[in-house]
Amino acid sequence: MLMDASQSLQFWQEQIAAAVRSCGRQAGSVRLIPASKTISPERLQEFVQAGLRVFGENRIQEAKAKIPLLPGSCEWHFIGGLQSNKVRDAVALFEYIHSVDSAGLLEEIEKRASAQGKNQKILIEVNVAGESNKHGCPPEQAAGLVRMGNGMSHVTVCGLMTVAPFFEDLEQVRPFFRKLAVLRDTLEGGLGIQLPELSMGMTHDWKVAVEEGSTMIRVGTGLFGMRTP
Repeated sequence: MLMDASQSLQFWQEQIAAAVRSCGRQAGSVRLIPASKTISPERLQEFVQAGLRVFGENRIQEAKAKIPLLPGSCEWHFIGGLQSNKVRDAVALFEYIHSVDSAGLLEEIEKRASAQGKNQKILIEVNVAGESNKHGCPPEQAAGLVRMGNGMSHVTVCGLMTVAPFFEDLEQVRPFFRKLAVLRDTLEGGLGIQLPELSMGMTHDWKVAVEEGSTMIRVGTGLFGMRTP
């Protein structure tokens, strides 16, 4: 049974606000990025009517079909792995791209954003755990990508993103979130720039991510209910 959109959204807004307060952070410092892959436009429209205006998609083809059916006031984030041949569409469709993990991808984004007359907001995805099945650059390559992006005319590097390993014991995932936060602080100090966004934490581990400094949590099943294949 699907959850009522307004009740689900209110629940999450209250939970996030309480978590932010409990760790002494500023109200409104954490944004909910609903992971809306496989969720129908009709279902998303229910959340729009409840007041939600931000969504995160993982697949370009699905997003191309879905985004035109939702109000133009919605803000879209690309949170999945991005292939170079999909960059033109990603730049056209998304306010933020969370998953930039290579120099080649950065160059293609700059090229496509320039052609479209757009400044593309991005996050550098870092594979903090070194998992072979995950996207993201190694932590030691992040500085080079941030520096490269910061020198581009049509790209704004807004921060870092990671997908942490899954552990039932949430204390086991905490070090990975902390590692990304420390890396961000190190890059800010070393490069003399601001990287305000940390995109980390999902339905299972978002509270720990908030405690470690996340500014964007990517929640799917917790908000929408179990996905239908």
